[in-house]
Amino acid sequence: MPVVEIKPDIYWIGVNDRTTDLFENIWPITREGVAYNAYLINDQKRAVVDSAKSLKTNEFLRQIQEIADLSDIDYLIINHMEPDHSGALHGLKHMAPRITFVGTQKTRDELAAFYGITDNVKVVSDGEMLSLGQRQVKFVTTPMVHWPETMMTYETSDGILFSGDAFGGFGAHRGGIFDDECTDIDHYVKETLRYFSNIVAKFSPMVLKAIEKLASTSIEIVAPSHGIVWRREPSHIIGLYKKWAEYATGHNEKAITLIYGSMYGNTEIMVNAVAHGIAKTCIPLDIFDGAKTHASYILPSLWTRLGVVVGAPTYESGLFHPVAHVLDIAVRKGVRNKKVFRFGSYGWAGGAQKEFERIVEPARWELFDSLEFMGHPSQDDLKRAEEQGETFARSVEEA
Repeated sequence: MPVVEIKPDIYWIGVNDRTTDLFENIWPITREGVAYNAYLINDQKRAVVDSAKSLKTNEFLRQIQEIADLSDIDYLIINHMEPDHSGALHGLKHMAPRITFVGTQKTRDELAAFYGITDNVKVVSDGEMLSLGQRQVKFVTTPMVHWPETMMTYETSDGILFSGDAFGGFGAHRGGIFDDECTDIDHYVKETLRYFSNIVAKFSPMVLKAIEKLASTSIEIVAPSHGIVWRREPSHIIGLYKKWAEYATGHNEKAITLIYGSMYGNTEIMVNAVAHGIAKTCIPLDIFDGAKTHASYILPSLWTRLGVVVGAPTYESGLFHPVAHVLDIAVRKGVRNKKVFRFGSYGWAGGAQKEFERIVEPARWELFDSLEFMGHPSQDDLKRAEEQGETFARSVEEA
């Protein structure tokens, strides 16, 4: 994509990545892609804000050269040291040997650890200003959003918040970079929630602290390191992140996520019965096959919804592995304080329930009920499943 002018002498110089299959080598982005947003303030002093993943170094450097000679770059402001934002800095350092790296104290430590860079590093503190000539930037430290060194950079003249990972999302740019250019804004909101639940949600308390810290700041544009740039409604993305972060405190939607796995179809038959019972309440329901759907796509539903139904058989005296894997990731990602109902079949003996309870216990999931059956479900089993599905849904509705 070509360089985009955000405001006079302030440019988006990012790159799209439709090559990488797994973000952080975990989360699928083959279909959606991702953008590594970087920015250039072209003033008396020229400052680049963040860079790109190493595999995009050449493209990133070409973006800078559209605006300025690489040897004339004065600063690389590092909001976040994760390699998808800092991987191209060696290439930039080679082409701009007098460049100064700007970041927090922890950024300095990580520059040395990740890249062996110890010279020309300027450590900045919370609230510190840096003059670039006609423009000034202010640094706002936001530790654990989502690494310890993270900060945001605020351009004071036009009110542009270069927010790093905060307010970011999955999804490569489809020609335009701004929210008001998107023909499918719902796609980007959905991918932003997936990014939040996959990457940032575990640090929700720090997200809320960062948002509170910014409350008195006049923000006209939110320019994150991933996803679209919000200039029409910058408050919208901040509000979404605030709402999603507050789900960590238990303010969840009265809706249900049903995750299931079935080896030979017996548990899957019960899925339909449970879902039929839930449908009698008109409560929203998402259904995922945990053996076929990557946890990345299930986490947004788990994060936002109060009720969880798990349908999984016993496998070798434990919980069916694909479903156990999804639940383990959910717990690791901080999905807490859910109401849950579990059902599943077994062959010669049970055991799934015990492992299920062990997995979710640290996350303080409240077990509403469980239902196990041997082999193929009987008509009585199906009737019970439908009744319990309805009863569980009403308990979520009334919570």
